[in-house]
Amino acid sequence: MLQEIVLKQKQEYERRLTETYISREVVMKGMDTDLMSVVIGPRRAGKSFFCMHALREVNNKAYVNFDDETLFGVTRFDEIMSAVGVVYDQPKTLLFDEIQNVPQWELIVNRLQREGYRLILTGSNSKLLSRELSSHLTGRHVQTCLLPFSFREVISLSESSLTNAEKQIAFAKYIINGGFPEPWVKNLDSRSYLASLFDSVLFKDIVKRYNIRFPVLLDNLSKFLISNISAEFTLKSLTRAVNAKSDHTIEKYYGYLEEAFLFFKVPRFSYKVREQMKTANKLYCYDSGFYQAKAFRFSANRGNLLENAVAIELRRRELEGMLNLFYWKNDQKEEVDFVVQQGMSIEQLIQVSADVSNPAVNNREIRSLLKAGAELRCNRLIILTDNVEKSETHGWFGLKGEIEYMPLWKWLLAGISLT
Repeated sequence: MLQEIVLKQKQEYERRLTETYISREVVMKGMDTDLMSVVIGPRRAGKSFFCMHALREVNNKAYVNFDDETLFGVTRFDEIMSAVGVVYDQPKTLLFDEIQNVPQWELIVNRLQREGYRLILTGSNSKLLSRELSSHLTGRHVQTCLLPFSFREVISLSESSLTNAEKQIAFAKYIINGGFPEPWVKNLDSRSYLASLFDSVLFKDIVKRYNIRFPVLLDNLSKFLISNISAEFTLKSLTRAVNAKSDHTIEKYYGYLEEAFLFFKVPRFSYKVREQMKTANKLYCYDSGFYQAKAFRFSANRGNLLENAVAIELRRRELEGMLNLFYWKNDQKEEVDFVVQQGMSIEQLIQVSADVSNPAVNNREIRSLLKAGAELRCNRLIILTDNVEKSETHGWFGLKGEIEYMPLWKWLLAGISLT
């Protein structure tokens, strides 16, 4: 029975290698070492395909997908390894997909590594993997995070070079539909695909795994969060919003949603860590397409979607260790959307504005940037817009600075420069 399952998965592996592969910007870490390679990221972000192609030239390898329900009842891992040995003729490199589904997986892979196997693991739960790996595999693994397609990767899908007008059309679609690979590559309906994926993460990856006592509360919390991307929140405000009885329950449920790569938070900047912990965070979603698929609202809030797209790109770089990400707000409630810190210095302050043609809006964005720039000693001030591109020097009651306006789609294509 197990040999049949492993053989079927092998055939699936071989079939997938014949499909068109879109090269990703991320490079798998640890391929030139004997360390364990761990690839984490949202479910259906392309982790398996990414690993398969990273191992394309590696001989004597095997693949096991632990997201296969036919393996859920297997209690002895040695039986799986025996089947793998027969089907693949005693491989030395093992690709284990969605490894978090295996009970005590961290002890098993630790043993396999000691036995001399080269291991590549994927998983869709960030805290579970990092916590257990750090406990049992200290210093013996490296981690790569793979998120859905960036806008640059979406543009790379085109077989020919695109005009700027065509890039803007693609950007408008990307903002609404998000970056999950399958809808782009297979031309699927993104709304139904993402609605199903969102629910699968909730009820398969969270409710079942953690034996959630109040699944309706978790569902309500997730829908409230996806409907309020780019908004500030505290645990108390979330508890009130979903009529929960306990801040502690909401803290746990939010943690599960974050671990499953649905949401992430950006803290308010302060030079004092204690102050950061006491203030509200801003909420973002790892893929903007979930807004269209699951939000309570029936029309897209373009400003929030644009801001979320910037947050995802900056978060991508934060996960790569390039920067630390915050937002800024003063006592007068003036706000800067993103504070980009590298090392001990603030390198960039970024506002996102869908309508800089409105003088009141533009003046508000400028005033906040100039005040934050003076307070944080940062002179790289940026406003990301729909399609305005220019640089202007602005002043405000003794404050002065040059502000760079850039179309968001161009900023996403250019990549983040910290110089």
